[in-house]
Amino acid sequence: MFGTVSSEREVKVPGSEAWKLYSTLELAKIVAEALPSLISKIDVVQGDGGAGTILELFFPPGGAGLTSYKEKFTVVDDEKRVKETEVVEGGFLDLGFTLYRVRFEVVEKAAAAEECITRATVEYEVREECIANAAFVSIQPLVSVMECAARYLTKTSS
Repeated sequence: MFGTVSSEREVKVPGSEAWKLYSTLELAKIVAEALPSLISKIDVVQGDGGAGTILELFFPPGGAGLTSYKEKFTVVDDEKRVKETEVVEGGFLDLGFTLYRVRFEVVEKAAAAEECITRATVEYEVREECIANAAFVSIQPLVSVMECAARYLTKTSS
């Protein structure tokens, strides 16, 4: 079974400013500090934030039964302002998923140079015998990340 969920958020900063945050490891640092109930710790396993970077994300007890997983940055496209990560070890893969990809996009608002839209999308594929685990897929954690990033961006740009 293949599925996708997404959400968008308007941010009152230029897209170039938002991308400076989303395209780097700074986003992970800010999220780990600001949202300890969502992510208890993030370790950089390898890389500097570009494609090929691997992070290990640790979750506080009581979440969706996930304790940690490793994700790899598969795309960091400065021109299109798109960043994709895929779970490469643990987490959703242990629950029968064959794909769990997160995409962040920063899109300029045509009418306002001082505003942009951030979009988060989860694409997943789960084996038929594990289809009930698709219920663990939620866009809400990424909405929290986008809200955290928006607060940080509007605070630091003013």
